[in-house]
Formats: sequence, C-alpha cells, structure tokens
Amino acid sequence: MDSKASTTTAPLLNQQNRINSPSKPKQKDFLNHLEAYLAKRDGVDKLLKISRYATKIALASSVLPETLPLTQRLKSFESSVGVSRKAFRLGKFVQDVNALRSSKFDSNQELVLALIAYGGEGLYFFVEQFVWLVKSGLIDKKHSRNLQKISAWAEFIGYAGSISLKFRDLNRISEDEKCVKSSIEIAITRGNGCEEEKERLSKLREKKMMKRLSVVQDSADALMALADIRDGGGPFLGPLSISLAGMLSALISTHKNWVSC
Repeated sequence: MDSKASTTTAPLLNQQNRINSPSKPKQKDFLNHLEAYLAKRDGVDKLLKISRYATKIALASSVLPETLPLTQRLKSFESSVGVSRKAFRLGKFVQDVNALRSSKFDSNQELVLALIAYGGEGLYFFVEQFVWLVKSGLIDKKHSRNLQKISAWAEFIGYAGSISLKFRDLNRISEDEKCVKSSIEIAITRGNGCEEEKERLSKLREKKMMKRLSVVQDSADALMALADIRDGGGPFLGPLSISLAGMLSALISTHKNWVSC
C-alpha cells in the first residue's frame, strides 16, 4: 500500500518541482521577431539608413571610378533612399510632444535640458516634413536651403540637450549601482542570500551599456547635423567621416530597436 502511494505521488511531486523551479526565458522565434521589428516605423527606417550609409561609404571611399555605370546607379539609389527616409518622419514630432508631456523633472535644470532635447528634436521632425515635400516636388526648391538649415540647427540643438540628459541618467545609474554593490557586500558578509540584488545589478549594468550606446549614437548624429550646418567644411566633417558616423548611428539604433521589440 505504502509503496503504491509513493509510486503514485512521485510523478505529482516531480511535476510540482518543475512548476516551482525557475524556467529559462523562452527565446523569440527569429521570423516572428523580424516581423515585429519590420512592423515598426523605426525598424524599417533604420534598415534604410544602413543601406544608405553603406552606399555613401562606398561612394566616399573612391573605390569605384566615377565613370563606372554602377557609381551613377549607387548615387541615384542613395538619393532615393534619402527621400524615402524623410517620408517616415511624417507626424513623428508628436512623439516628442508626448514625451515632454509625460516626463517628470527633478530640477529646473533638467526641465530646461528636456525642453532643449525634445523641443529641438520635435522641431527637426516637423521641419523635415516640409523638406520631404520640397524633395518630392510639391514645394518650390527655392525654399530647400533655408528649410534644411533650420532642420540641421534644430537637430544639433536637440542632440546637445539629449546628450546632457543621458549623462545625468548615467550618473544616477552609477549611484544606484554603487548602492546595490554595497548591499551585496553586506549580504555576503552576513552570510545572507543576495540573488535579487545580483539580478538588479545585472539589469543596471545592461541599462548603463544601452545608455552609453545612446550617447555614442547621439554624438554621431550631432556630428552629421554639424556637417549639414557647415556644408561639410571643417575637420572630421568630410564625406567619408560623416558616412562612417551615419553607419555607426544606424547600427546602434538598429540594435536598440531589435532588443526592444
């Protein structure tokens, strides 16, 4: 009787142990993940950005002779992709308005930086709609230069504010990281478990890495905006340098969007 009961309950206990034991997070199916990524406006935009700057690098490196038919086709492709990317910015300024509305600020300095960051980027996206209309032929091309200058200045100012805010975020993350490390050291000294603290520390380090990548991306984009303001004149503002900066920004933003979806 006893042996029969133990035999009967064993599978139930094993099943219960499997339920209670922590399971590893399921990996996303690649094609489902890709579908979710391509469904996002930013996902398609960043793939276009990679293809555009890959083309610009090939053209700026002077690897291909000017007389080669492929060179002309690449120039045409790069120009078309540039116009296509501007279409993806229609209405995108609204996300900056909403981000500013939903933000909470710890100080007046942070409020000013947020106004610069979101206001600059929002104005950039708003003006880019008219730049697209110029490129598409609906607005007279005589307005193109003024609109592009306004767009470039707004973008540059927006990135300056964004980088400043992200450095403040990095300082906060570093402070939280120190506190968690201290808690882990105390727990180890007392012989207590500290799995939750270790998991939190891991998440903080991951967040810190992503924030650093965002700073690099914003710096690369700010460099490209500066090149537009100065019409490509100045050190590190040549076609190849700017193309490499564009590719770096595209790869980082693609990685961030891929992880987030």
